[in-house]
Amino acid sequence: MEISVQWIRTTWTKESRGGEAATRRNAAPVGFALPHEQASWAHVVRMHERDGFEPYDSREDLSKVDVQLREADGRLRVFPRVQPLFALPPRPRRPPAVRLVPGQWVRWQVNYRFSSALGIRGWTYWLDTFNIAYGPVDADVFLSAPTVFIDERGSLR
Repeated sequence: MEISVQWIRTTWTKESRGGEAATRRNAAPVGFALPHEQASWAHVVRMHERDGFEPYDSREDLSKVDVQLREADGRLRVFPRVQPLFALPPRPRRPPAVRLVPGQWVRWQVNYRFSSALGIRGWTYWLDTFNIAYGPVDADVFLSAPTVFIDERGSLR
């Protein structure tokens, strides 16, 4: 069965926590049209504060995307990994995995705050958005409303 994966990572510092920069950051898309050649690759989009949140896309092997994908009994189990143990906010209780049937898709958002070594350079923030569809889909599937939306964003203060 076809699986379409789009991983969007938005990165910023305290400079984009308020004002015009925060407005630009908050206006950044959470879904993009898929490239024509999807196959067994993930569509990866990166947006950085230093580039004015301009999207840059690339391809990545599915094994390098921070999400667990397992097919069983005609369903796709989706569960993003939370790798950085040193990031905030702590996530003692996470939502359960999502199980998609063909034709469904999920948008899952997770955010992080990181300090630099010894806290010298201040904070860095990430927002990871995973858009994952199970079964054949149109290229613009992630421009519409998801079947399932999981908002795992926490307070980053």
